[in-house]
Amino acid sequence: MGWWELNADTLARSRFVVSPLAETFARLKLLHAGDAAHPGEREWLRARLPGYRALLAADPVTDRLVRAGLGRDWIADFLTPTPRAQEDFAEEVARVRSVAPDLARAQLRTSLAGPLPAVLDRDDLPERAAALLEWVWRETVRPSWGRLRRVLEADVAARTAQAGRGGWVSVLDSLRPGRTRWLGQNRLQINLHAYPPREISGAELLFVPVTPQRHGWVSWDDGERYALVYPCAGALADTGGHPAPAALGALLGPARAGVLVLLGSPMSTSQLTAVTGQGLGSVGRHLKVLREAGLVERRRTGRSVLYGRTPAGDVVVEAASPWAAG
Repeated sequence: MGWWELNADTLARSRFVVSPLAETFARLKLLHAGDAAHPGEREWLRARLPGYRALLAADPVTDRLVRAGLGRDWIADFLTPTPRAQEDFAEEVARVRSVAPDLARAQLRTSLAGPLPAVLDRDDLPERAAALLEWVWRETVRPSWGRLRRVLEADVAARTAQAGRGGWVSVLDSLRPGRTRWLGQNRLQINLHAYPPREISGAELLFVPVTPQRHGWVSWDDGERYALVYPCAGALADTGGHPAPAALGALLGPARAGVLVLLGSPMSTSQLTAVTGQGLGSVGRHLKVLREAGLVERRRTGRSVLYGRTPAGDVVVEAASPWAAG
């Protein structure tokens, strides 16, 4: 397994960052794998895979670059520059484009764990990689970036609240279950690969959420900045819709019933707004009615207020569910 060694001060100063390029690269990985984790991803792939495959079919060099860069156990570092706070997509992708050709080729050899194919022995690899990322951003991310950003920010709010309730260990263990965990003795497991440990005490440690559910990675600017990219919470990432049982919708109204169904796990108003697509005012009104009916309760955790179903709310949802009819 791979792990980083860090002191308590480094962990205490760590923070979450939303990165447009990280989301774009995660979408590139999803397109490359073609393997959906939930119905929302399946619909997304159905709509976008044909265009992506046509693009690569018309450009064999970039096609080979993607397959080499994503590697098997190692991603070529120049494809995943470590995020920096407040950078927009153009600033991030410019760092991919500025990589020296010799360095890009060397990193591809590492990701391939072998010699570079002759077709990739060229100087325009960083430019090709940047152009492909720009295509993925333009065609698959930018049109819905406002909503995606709200989803990612909602995940950050949930993780921050989780740290307040259960400490950093609970957060680290849940980022990529089975892959990331706190090992004790100042060690953070980052993946399952047998890589040499890295001492990162004193560096900037970032946690970066993305919405595709099976895709995460690590990146670093040696000695300065390290990032762990992880899939955001599944309930948030699956933006394909959360239909409430028809009977519950008839009783409460579809929008309000949908909020009640989602609150099987505690969520903040910002999370609910991101997931449902409803306005903040509408979500607030639904929560007020549900609280007054005794179906929802709220509690403060640090600076966050989380809402969740009461036992009565659980009974109402379960009674209205199709499988409860028998």
